[in-house]
Amino acid sequence: MSNFLRGCALLFIVFGLASGCINDDANKKEKEIVWQDEFDGSGSLNSDYWSYDIGTGVEIFGRPGWGNNELQYYTDRPENVRINDGFLEITAREESFEGSDYTSARILTRGKFEKTFGRFEARIKLPFGQGIWPAFWLLGDDSNGTVNWPQIGEIDIMEYRGQEPTIVHGSVHGPGYSAGEAVTDSYVLSNSRFDTDFHFFAIEWGPDFIKYYVDDELYNEINPGDVNGEWVFNDNTFYIILNVAVGGSFVGSPNSRTPFPQTMVVDYVRVYAE
Repeated sequence: MSNFLRGCALLFIVFGLASGCINDDANKKEKEIVWQDEFDGSGSLNSDYWSYDIGTGVEIFGRPGWGNNELQYYTDRPENVRINDGFLEITAREESFEGSDYTSARILTRGKFEKTFGRFEARIKLPFGQGIWPAFWLLGDDSNGTVNWPQIGEIDIMEYRGQEPTIVHGSVHGPGYSAGEAVTDSYVLSNSRFDTDFHFFAIEWGPDFIKYYVDDELYNEINPGDVNGEWVFNDNTFYIILNVAVGGSFVGSPNSRTPFPQTMVVDYVRVYAE
């Protein structure tokens, strides 16, 4: 059981109320959960669910930076990725490691869980600071390397600039609308920040539509008429990625005021049937 649900259950028992918690879960009761990781306990990730991207991306892109001028070296060390008392923690650190000045982690379900359509949802508390770039996103299968990005498609459920702690972004990338030309919209949090509490980030994805939610509030819907190119989200299977990048074209580099380490804390990831 996730820490959130555990907390709701406790509140219900003690007070007989907790209507906010129960109502939120009730919104999804009609949908079948087809995959989930609640990150219970402490220790390493479930290897049946997750694998790791390691390094700087030079082997894939021909130069470091994972195609985005990022500065971190991704590892699978517990200093960068672990389950701690029921939460997944991905931590970006400022340290010299294998020629890079920063380390972090990127985990993915590629080859272990891939799906077309459904509701993809996570409950996350985000990190903070100039140059910190956490994300919860989906990438299309590349048919054993025979199809390249952006033709494979990318769905960014949540991206966030650490220097803008009240704003998150939801986007799609495809042929003719990738990188700086991605189709995107933003959600601005009122009277709070994404780094001070947990929030729900989700998409509802079906034939010819992707709807974006923050805390169950719909703020963006993208359909084939919104993209300047081929809609590549109806046929391919997609896998889940969670990561915290440092630096890069989207956020710029950290500066002297960026506090390290910075941790993205994830309560759970769930996937519901369409």
